[in-house]
Amino acid sequence: MRIDIMTLFPDRMNAMLHESILGRAAKKGVIEINCIQIRDFTDNKQCQVDDYPYGGGRGCVMMAQPLKSCLEDIKSRAGERKSRVIYMTPQGAPYTQETAKRLKRDYDHLVLVCGHYEGVDERFIEACVDEEISIGDFVLTGGEIAAMAVADSVCRLVPGVLSDEECFTGESHWSGVLEYPQYTRPETWEGRSVPDVLLCGNHAEVERWRRKMSLKRTMEKRPDMFERLTPDALDEKLIAEIEKDAKRMKLTEPVSVRRATPDDLDAIMLIVRQARNSLKKHRTDQWQGGYPDEGVFLADMSRGECFVLLYGERIAGFFTLSVREEAGYAEITDGKWSGSEPYCVLHRAAVAAEFRGSGIASEMMKLVKRCCLDFDRTCIRTDTHRKNKAMQKLLRDSGFRYRGNVLVSAEEGHDPRRQAFELYIDGKETVK
Repeated sequence: MRIDIMTLFPDRMNAMLHESILGRAAKKGVIEINCIQIRDFTDNKQCQVDDYPYGGGRGCVMMAQPLKSCLEDIKSRAGERKSRVIYMTPQGAPYTQETAKRLKRDYDHLVLVCGHYEGVDERFIEACVDEEISIGDFVLTGGEIAAMAVADSVCRLVPGVLSDEECFTGESHWSGVLEYPQYTRPETWEGRSVPDVLLCGNHAEVERWRRKMSLKRTMEKRPDMFERLTPDALDEKLIAEIEKDAKRMKLTEPVSVRRATPDDLDAIMLIVRQARNSLKKHRTDQWQGGYPDEGVFLADMSRGECFVLLYGERIAGFFTLSVREEAGYAEITDGKWSGSEPYCVLHRAAVAAEFRGSGIASEMMKLVKRCCLDFDRTCIRTDTHRKNKAMQKLLRDSGFRYRGNVLVSAEEGHDPRRQAFELYIDGKETVK
């Protein structure tokens, strides 16, 4: 791809267009960008390129002769290339990513004409220009900034300019949607953390999240683009999730944790009833009898093992974290625990119905890890019903690994089988 830019300020443009990615590509010969001084082609001894407009008015107009002579010289050097002459003007067609794709696909030589003053002589446009392009509904002092934008956006599509095609196919506007959010180190900055899904190592989940965020951003920031989108089956599902998420509570305050007291019992038992109804709805027989009852939580409280989540003044959830070994965990089957060091056991965890989908469950798991460290332990073990898919997903998203199966004490007629999970907060598992 060769791009010739007709300008009154070639040195300034060369300084920009021959640095960084484009500069390296030019050195490799992948692209060629030339900035040509229009004044070098004027017949006027004073190198004049503009004059007063016929009919009167403010300012001056660029003359046709130097522009035409400059263009002819460029074309004489372009050889047999397929050329396109483009005038950068606020009166042109709006520039889009689709325009960039077309220019890269259909031509291997672009001539970008930078106007100045009150514009250029209309006769040059009529005789020499193939296309007029605008980068927005506003007016600049010259066409150089617009020409650089076009040159950059087209050149980065040329194979060899970027390291991989995915560097531009996943970006905003390529497929009709805006790009998903990007994050880098550190994991937490000024109290803001990277989304957990980006840390889980599950590439399928990461790609799903990225597509969902692209759709969400497009819906919110560019509804005009979203209206033109033709969603596939996955997009339809993600859009439904986005719409459902929009109706859920949004966390606007920090979530904290403290040890529970008997005064919290009514709030805890309300959340238990809500969780019991939800599990029943999903045909899971966990918590479908009298367990866990008030006596269980009072015993947890007496040992300092029951914790409540606080959102403002409201109790938003609870969990039990114990340093006592779980007898049933010694009989794990279809797998094994990573090590034999002391661990904390996570039991009886739930969040209030009004907070479901708000992200508070993920915040709870972060607080569970913090409490485990307060107990001077770095390993957490837990189990959950084999049909409790929501809890399994939460555990995996929070870094827990499935280790095998265990049996627990269950009420008569209830399934005692549980899936066992384990997390090392410092990441020092001995079994992979």
